[in-house]
Amino acid sequence: MFEKVVRELFRSAGVQINGTNPCDPQVWDNRFYERVLREGSLGLGESYMAGWWDCQRLDELFYRLVSSGLYKLRLHPTFLWFWLRMVISNQAGRRGAFQLGKSHYDLGNSLFERMLDRRLVYTCGYWPEGVVDLDSAQEAKLNLVCQKLALRPGQRVLDIGCGFGSFLKFAAENYGIEGVGVTVSLQQQELAQKLCQRLPIQILLQDYRDLAVSTPAPFDRIVSLGMFEHVEPQNYRQFMKIAHNLLKEDGLFLLHTIGKNSCWRGVDPWIRKYIFPVGIIPCSRWIGRSAGGLFEILDWHAFGGAHYQKTLLAWHENFSRYWPKLRDEYAYRVGGKFERMWRYFLLSCAGMFAAGRMDVWQIVLAKGRRDYRPIR
Repeated sequence: MFEKVVRELFRSAGVQINGTNPCDPQVWDNRFYERVLREGSLGLGESYMAGWWDCQRLDELFYRLVSSGLYKLRLHPTFLWFWLRMVISNQAGRRGAFQLGKSHYDLGNSLFERMLDRRLVYTCGYWPEGVVDLDSAQEAKLNLVCQKLALRPGQRVLDIGCGFGSFLKFAAENYGIEGVGVTVSLQQQELAQKLCQRLPIQILLQDYRDLAVSTPAPFDRIVSLGMFEHVEPQNYRQFMKIAHNLLKEDGLFLLHTIGKNSCWRGVDPWIRKYIFPVGIIPCSRWIGRSAGGLFEILDWHAFGGAHYQKTLLAWHENFSRYWPKLRDEYAYRVGGKFERMWRYFLLSCAGMFAAGRMDVWQIVLAKGRRDYRPIR
């Protein structure tokens, strides 16, 4: 009975279980069917990690599941538990923020050095016409951010969630700025300090809520690239107030984030359990409401999910190429399931972005109305 139902569901998405197309899943363990029906996306991901099924083109499979409307988070107990725990415990508080750093960003710099581009940018690249490789796409994104912020030599720039210091290093070398970056990952801080050691850049290991105490304000510019997804809605207003207080009256704040228009189904139980223990995809209404009375929105640039799809596929290509060199360090993790977990993460997300389930936004904010020319 379970097998019949799952086969019919997948067929409605243009997918045939044990079919001959690259996107058709090959099921090796019949427990797969009941697991998927009972647990939804969590069961789908965990059964893949367990080796119960395989698929030659995971990204294409997820594109079809999402496009058909089949891959939707249902109100099963697992989903409700993750949502309730997020709201009650505020996992994006200070303690949760550092737990995120330890569990994800401290996986080891060797993984990210091989998977990412040469500048170690762990956010969506920008792929305008003519850009065909990951290095160029990330440099195009960094340049785009610098131009939107109208950076000039001598300006002080704050990067909230600076990662490996990639943006600040690029902006200091090419636009002559001085910078302060904050991260909740010790390994990111150590590598960022090494990469930026000859530049006027300071990298702090701390939560963004402590910025007012730790660093002189105000800043000419503030940027946050791919960090807002880990803030969670109950903290959005506080995040915006902190940015407002740290920004000069004539300053600019650029927020780069994954986003979606629907304010529901923002927590995927599998992603939450295995990849990002703290986080939710923000919706446009939440962002607008949290910025209200503090900032004017000067520009809202929606990239389109295809840019992140290309970025994720490029990361997966690098991961596949270098996995033989990473195996000794990572193969034992997650009960020996790290490789399958990481591939599933990269390719399932690529399929979701290709299907338009999520978008990438760059939002430029200022404390008051002003003339501003959008840059693309």
